Amino acid sequence: MLKIDIITVFPEILESPFSHSIIHRALEKKLTEIRIYNLRDFTSDRYKSVDDYPYGGGAGMVMKIEPVYKALKSISNGVNVNEVIYTTPDGEPFTQPIANYLSTCQHIIILCGHYKGIDQRIRDHAITREISIGDYVLSGGELAAAVITDAVVRLIPGVLGDETSALTDTFQDGLLAPPVYTRPANFNGWKVPDILLSGDQSGIDQWRMEQSMEKTKKLRPDLWKKMEDHEDRE
Repeated sequence: MLKIDIITVFPEILESPFSHSIIHRALEKKLTEIRIYNLRDFTSDRYKSVDDYPYGGGAGMVMKIEPVYKALKSISNGVNVNEVIYTTPDGEPFTQPIANYLSTCQHIIILCGHYKGIDQRIRDHAITREISIGDYVLSGGELAAAVITDAVVRLIPGVLGDETSALTDTFQDGLLAPPVYTRPANFNGWKVPDILLSGDQSGIDQWRMEQSMEKTKKLRPDLWKKMEDHEDRE
């Protein structure tokens, strides 16, 4: 079972994302365990402060090293932790292959960034992976932690009703997913492609692959180029 421990200054932000839908189902089935820790519980400051002014001056506040170190040490004490992840805009872009890998882990810790960031010494000595969910800045890392958790948990066997569903998601094979349709076959004169109603599974699979390729070329030429470059290297 995958255990996910999340350290945050604002644990209440994560209550709703983990109380509904797929993650909630996974928790009920005991297919994963998610624990949320309030960083303020690990500070010796009587005011429960977890930030301070940066050395050298400048705008913004910095998450202090002591409470973060204590939290990480308390959580990882005596247990094997596969990854200690820090959510930060300057981390490596979060991708489907990373989600696939994390879903195979036994225990990961996610430290939610906040303020101007954390003391660099934590990044240098305690963090094993830094992840960004996009080239933009959020008020804190809680939403990023929720995104990572959702993407990872849905891949755990037994979480989704159809075990093959996650395998056909966008990005799993490097391509965008093809268009999907459901009943009715004709709505306001807008018709479902005939091939999907033909019962010819081979033809349907071929159509879907062609659609995925065309969609990727049009909407994500960067992904298509990666595919071409990979094929050229082979």
